[in-house]
Amino acid sequence: AFLGPAEVNISSCLNCINVTIKLPTSHFREKEKLLSLIDIYKDLDYVITLKTLDGEHKRTQERTTEEIFSTVIEELYPNQNYCVSVTVTASLNKHSIPSAWKCGIAESVAQQDYHTVAIASAVCLILMLAGALKCVHAGGFILRNKLLPRTLV
Repeated sequence: AFLGPAEVNISSCLNCINVTIKLPTSHFREKEKLLSLIDIYKDLDYVITLKTLDGEHKRTQERTTEEIFSTVIEELYPNQNYCVSVTVTASLNKHSIPSAWKCGIAESVAQQDYHTVAIASAVCLILMLAGALKCVHAGGFILRNKLLPRTLV
């Protein structure tokens, strides 16, 4: 029996990508309960293949005892597209179907700070508008709450 494919999702982080892996489902049942691959094998090995502009790079084999887990691939070039595929094997079963390729872009500092700058700018703009309205109100140009003295009319 072949293991896989695993379900893979990636999200961007600063000079890195976060890879979330969901192990493939098994078709084995025990007492009407569908067993997970962890129930069957206790732990599984996985290898992440990273595809970049200059080719595919297999990362070192890792081990997991969880159905759903995440790992971070760091020290990537910012604003570059990276694709990952995951192959899951067990000590007793080396037959595996790799996951579909999932792609994403490693963020740069500029992208990460963009949201912070946008929010800070909006807050500053609102405070400046509020200050300007307060000055105009204090000067008596809008929403006058006192009538003008009779001599000025």
